[in-house]
Amino acid sequence: MRTVRNIFSLMCAAIVLLAAASEGWAVDATLNPKQQSIVAISSFTANGDLEKLKSALNEGLDAGLTVNEIKEVLVQLYAYAGFPRSLNGINTFMAVMDERKAKGISDKEGREASPMPANWNRDEYGARVRAKLGGRDTIPAPSGYQLFAPVIDTFLKEHLFADIFARDNLDQQSRELATISTLASIPGLGGQLQFHMNAAMNTGLNEAQMKDFISVLTGRVGTNEAQAANTVLTRVLASRTK
Repeated sequence: MRTVRNIFSLMCAAIVLLAAASEGWAVDATLNPKQQSIVAISSFTANGDLEKLKSALNEGLDAGLTVNEIKEVLVQLYAYAGFPRSLNGINTFMAVMDERKAKGISDKEGREASPMPANWNRDEYGARVRAKLGGRDTIPAPSGYQLFAPVIDTFLKEHLFADIFARDNLDQQSRELATISTLASIPGLGGQLQFHMNAAMNTGLNEAQMKDFISVLTGRVGTNEAQAANTVLTRVLASRTK
């Protein structure tokens, strides 16, 4: 039965691709250069390889990422890799910017995040964002760690998925791409990586782009990280075709 469903899914995908081609729609089969740079920047920030991070930061700027977009990626990563890694990444970026300015390179600053209303309900906003990223239309009842340690759930909702994810100078797809790159570069985070790979696809990344994400890890970060991430991605793709 599963084989029949898989064949049907492939047929549907082929029909969609043919329809898109006939209408002149763009169907992305790979990550674009900016997205690939986000993968590299996030991975090297997470694993602490600052020399490779310098190269990735330069390549990201050359690919068209703005200064504020890269800052935003590096700031967000503290929630997944910790303040020390995030601060090391920011300090490395400062050095890269100084070197580029000394060479006469002028990079686009990009815009700052829009301010949020003073009285917004961060708990509710964060809960809705997390539910949407998880593919849910409604906020599920608390369970597991949320009941065991409610304060960490509050921090996740009010700070990560509200204070950080509400900042609109980096879209949620880019945020999830940065997140899965970080999680894939830190051993032992398969459960979190599985949630966020699903979330990345829920923001619009397709199967081909997710497989290209693995290719970027393989070519630029490391085969061990790529193989572990591919194992998780295989489970994610299987669960989404059931």
